[in-house]
Formats: sequence, C-alpha cells, structure tokens
Amino acid sequence: MSNEKGKYTTVSIPTPLAEKIKKRIEGTGFTSISSYVTYVLRELLASMEEEEEEVFSKEDEEKIKERLRALGYLD
Repeated sequence: MSNEKGKYTTVSIPTPLAEKIKKRIEGTGFTSISSYVTYVLRELLASMEEEEEEVFSKEDEEKIKERLRALGYLD
C-alpha cells in the first residue's frame, strides 16, 4: 500500500451532513471536511479492529469460566 500513499478518492456525502461537519470543525485543527471525515473513519476502523481482536468480552469470559467450574473442568 505504500505506493498508494498520497492518492485520494472522492466520496459523496449528503449536503446537510457536510454542513453539520463544517459547523463542528469550526475552531478546530481540521482544515477541511475531508480531513475530519478521514480522521473519524480512521478512528472508527481502529476501534473496530480492536474489538475484532477480543474473542470474548471479560463478562463473557467470566460466565464461561463459571460454567466450566460448575461442570468440574476448572478448580
């Protein structure tokens, strides 16, 4: 993917959404709607990737351990 660095594509979003983003980024470090949307999408994808790495939540893991203990598989 390193040869794709610096290449961009165009994505269309509804005008009302673009206006909301414009208002939201006023006074921030974002210089354009595109830079804000890129940031948000990167954050979202990173968050989703982290979630995919977790097979079970802590709560699910504890429930499974309790069941295995009850069945005598764990001490």
